Amino acid sequence: MANRREFLKTTAAGSLGLAIGGTAMGFSAKSYNRIIGANDLIRVATIGVNSRGRSMSGTFAGQKNTEVGIVCDVDERAIPKAIQAVMDAKQKLTPKSEKDLRKVLEDKSIDAIYTATPDHWHAPLTIMGCQAGKHVYVEKPLSHNPREGELAIEAARKYKRVVQMGAQRRSAPVLTEGIKQLHQGIIGRVYLAKTWYTNKRKATYLKPGTVPSWLDYELWQGPAPRMPYKEGLIHYDWHWFWHWGTGEALNNGTHEVDVARWGLGVDFPTRVSSIGGRYEFKDDWETPDTQVIAMDYPGRVSLIWESRSSNGRKIEGQDRGIIFYGENGSLDTGGDSYKVYDLDGKLIKEVNSPTEEGGMQGRNLASPSLGMDNLHVADFLDAIRNNRKPNCDVELGFKSVVAMQLGNIAWRVGRDLKIDPKNGHIIGDKEAEKLWSREYAKGWDPVV
Repeated sequence: MANRREFLKTTAAGSLGLAIGGTAMGFSAKSYNRIIGANDLIRVATIGVNSRGRSMSGTFAGQKNTEVGIVCDVDERAIPKAIQAVMDAKQKLTPKSEKDLRKVLEDKSIDAIYTATPDHWHAPLTIMGCQAGKHVYVEKPLSHNPREGELAIEAARKYKRVVQMGAQRRSAPVLTEGIKQLHQGIIGRVYLAKTWYTNKRKATYLKPGTVPSWLDYELWQGPAPRMPYKEGLIHYDWHWFWHWGTGEALNNGTHEVDVARWGLGVDFPTRVSSIGGRYEFKDDWETPDTQVIAMDYPGRVSLIWESRSSNGRKIEGQDRGIIFYGENGSLDTGGDSYKVYDLDGKLIKEVNSPTEEGGMQGRNLASPSLGMDNLHVADFLDAIRNNRKPNCDVELGFKSVVAMQLGNIAWRVGRDLKIDPKNGHIIGDKEAEKLWSREYAKGWDPVV
């Protein structure tokens, strides 16, 4: 055990090169579980396992030389379901159950943590995990606000931990091929990416209530300043309240915007604007259900994200997707395939993923694509074993997340933002700059 722990402590992402997509390791859905690397067992704790986390607990348990040692959630009802998902993945050892994530971080037998907690927990837990010597797989968005994202990068580098953000498309082989084609000029200079997300969400109404016996609401709040418990908030609709969530822009837009930024080859924007509102219903939502975020980048490049959370009509036949526009044509992708068109809109190339790799279900809360989940988790584990950055390293994740956070800030203050393209910081707008960070509950300030 000592030798295994020492090996895993010394493997980190801080100094080695970034693998581009899954192809750097020759990944395919058939080969992800036959990765050649260290044979050391990696023990993982999954934290936040009500829906997405339950699915991913089974995904981690199904990886070679990997064991889910602890399943953790503030909702005690979620734990046995996640343990069952682990056992269904044919893991021999039954995981321990835990409600307090701080005890998980104290367990020296755990090498890495996976978190699908609410957004306000993502970066604080990532930082705490790095400080505890754990590698971290954190679901998108990386952070609740931009400052937390910067701190998460600092923590990953300081403690030499692998930190992977859950942007699974970064590990999709066919999409990686499509992005490579873009970079090689298949449609000439790419100057615009349009992204979108649609759904049929209903109204949300919160009402005062009593904290249920199965929930540790104090720990659920964690770093967020204390608010009275309300029925209807947990486990999903917290997304639509700024105190805990980041709206549809970060809840779903992160995925498409990350791919768009990857394809465009850009880092931080120079200008960000946003329009929209809560149009479909008059209810308790604070974030927009209808929103457009536009970002200008250096080099005459733009990125647009459009969202309709409460009207399910598809765009270009897809509930979510990305179109790249270039001098000689366009390239479309939903994440698991791509199509290339000429300037007249004539299809000239189409590449689809094998069923086991693709099968995108854009509105599936547990897993839009089990194939991509497997590949992205396998990449994370391989990065730990081989001392390299993962496909969606913390810094890549930050650049995509901050773009959408800036879009939300622009919407909240009601005007365009001028941005420093070197670091993503807001220029000359004190009101907007106040939203770069947040206040924390006493004793919960994230510190690296």
